Amino acid sequence: MIDELKQIAIFAKTVEHGSFRAAGQALRLSPSVVSHHVAQLEKQLGTPLLYRSTRKLSLTSDGKKLLTAANAMLEAAELGFKNISREGNNLSGSLRLTVPALMTHTDLLRRIAFFSNSHSEVKVSIDSSDHRQDIIAEGFDVAIVPGPLKNSSLLTEKLYHIRRKLVTSPAYAKSQKKPESPADLTTWRWLEQCPVIHQRTEFSSARQKVSISKRRVQISVNSSHALLELVIAGGGLAVLPGFIVEPHLHEGHLQVVLEDWEIEPIELYACWAPNATSNGTAERFIQFLSDNIAVTDM
Repeated sequence: MIDELKQIAIFAKTVEHGSFRAAGQALRLSPSVVSHHVAQLEKQLGTPLLYRSTRKLSLTSDGKKLLTAANAMLEAAELGFKNISREGNNLSGSLRLTVPALMTHTDLLRRIAFFSNSHSEVKVSIDSSDHRQDIIAEGFDVAIVPGPLKNSSLLTEKLYHIRRKLVTSPAYAKSQKKPESPADLTTWRWLEQCPVIHQRTEFSSARQKVSISKRRVQISVNSSHALLELVIAGGGLAVLPGFIVEPHLHEGHLQVVLEDWEIEPIELYACWAPNATSNGTAERFIQFLSDNIAVTDM
């Protein structure tokens, strides 16, 4: 019966992926081996399960019946593995995190809450600040930070990109000559968040990429939300994450400068010391974040 269970699983994968070749790639088997297992299953049952053509595979009526049972079998097995894994790998202890204050208004905190709910024996503490902390000196287990990273002694995992927009107030935009290219912005009043991550601002359009320096930095501030308020008040222009400026764009408090140009996004990283925790809590937490939001663009 063990061989039949294996064949049933291969059959289900074949249907899922639509061909012997694709199923073989997913299972790390050759297409001929996949085809052989399905043929053996058909022989054992005494009925065809798949109609084969040069272009595609389709299920017979008996194949549809078996697929329902096969999917139920695989789901039950997967659930069993997950339950055993959870019971055998319970985490405990503490997890100290430092997260940019800006990111407390994103999906990141919801993910942290999900992790905490799944590991009730782990006490999570979060430091929320726009000031970049010294992870090792301050004793944090994991830091969520915008890149680029300079401390090569830390282990890192890239999570996702933060899209950014160059914005200003309508009043300030009216006081300036309409820019035709990024080079026209060097005489505008720039506002920035410190410490400065990027000394230059990278622009890209459908045709070219341009890098300019902020020659007239009028005000610098260490808070993203303070920077946002300064821009709304007409203090100048600044590069800010898209997710915090979108509501103000819709309400007319802000407008995008050079709409045909995109600003280089910021990469967000999780970083930790190699010996941050002895029980693997930090690594498991980072893996949880990576599995859930690695493909997310903010």
